Amino acid sequence: MTVLNRYHVKSGFLSLAPMDDVTDRVFRKIINDCYPPDLSFTEFVNVDGLMSKGRQVLRKKLDHPEGEKNLIAQIWGLNPANFYAIAKEIADKKFGEFIGVDLNMGCPDKTVVKNGACSALINNRELALDIINATKKGLKSRLPLSVKTRLGFNKIDYSWHEFLLKQDLDMLTIHGRTRSEMSKVSADWKAIGEIRKLRDKLSPSTLIVGNGDVLSFIQAKEYIKKYKLDGVMIGRGVFQDPFIFSNKSIWTQMSRLDKFKLFKKHVELYKATWQDSKPIQVLNKFCKIYINNFEGSKEIREDLMSSKSSDELLEKINNQIDQKSNQI
Repeated sequence: MTVLNRYHVKSGFLSLAPMDDVTDRVFRKIINDCYPPDLSFTEFVNVDGLMSKGRQVLRKKLDHPEGEKNLIAQIWGLNPANFYAIAKEIADKKFGEFIGVDLNMGCPDKTVVKNGACSALINNRELALDIINATKKGLKSRLPLSVKTRLGFNKIDYSWHEFLLKQDLDMLTIHGRTRSEMSKVSADWKAIGEIRKLRDKLSPSTLIVGNGDVLSFIQAKEYIKKYKLDGVMIGRGVFQDPFIFSNKSIWTQMSRLDKFKLFKKHVELYKATWQDSKPIQVLNKFCKIYINNFEGSKEIREDLMSSKSSDELLEKINNQIDQKSNQI
């Protein structure tokens, strides 16, 4: 069944989650080349920072090549006036082409919450409403608006989701844990299903997307069917399978050599894109995707992650590729 919505995606869609220092333009390119999700999100970028002297550094989080499709900008912050200004710039295509804007009201980071942003807004609905309204005003209905949040702050709080569903959002993504649970417990998909029921009563046109602990295409589709969701968002699952958005993933059949070559492609693209503007250590979190589940993988990863530059890292990867090629 096709859902008529402003994102032009069919029901049962899959999206790539926004992850800081992960879903930059480089990693999105890798994932899109493996198998593209129906929707993708940028890293989350602070609107208050974008309206400050730090703008030029932060705007890199919104960078994307011309032609990247189905990309949504995720923003966060505290000042509604800055949400208005950045939403207007996004709608005016000052940062390139986006198909929507998403508000981060779910990040559980201790410092962020202490400052009153993201998941702290669950307990400050007056500010949350001001942010939503300011963003809408900036967008002037030119792009759809969505929110990503959690089940509650210290406990499940459906009144929060009722509040959000009354704001005429185009999409609401629910991470199946409370803020206090962080990632310490399994995601509660039954609770996500209850929020979908609220949607049916309060805002039938709002898409409901579930998020949390999804590790395969099959699992995602099962959750969509079981809880009658419009879509599922996948985050850490891409670290186990970059082809996770395909119903016929080839990841487990790929040779060790081909995985090394894919990592090389990632590093080369990282180097060409960011040069010296991002530290090479950012790539360490990706290393285990490619170098895993074979004898000696731990030692090889440790050696690769000790690299002080992209050139050093590429040299080590090339040495591994040469060794494996000679063994064939």
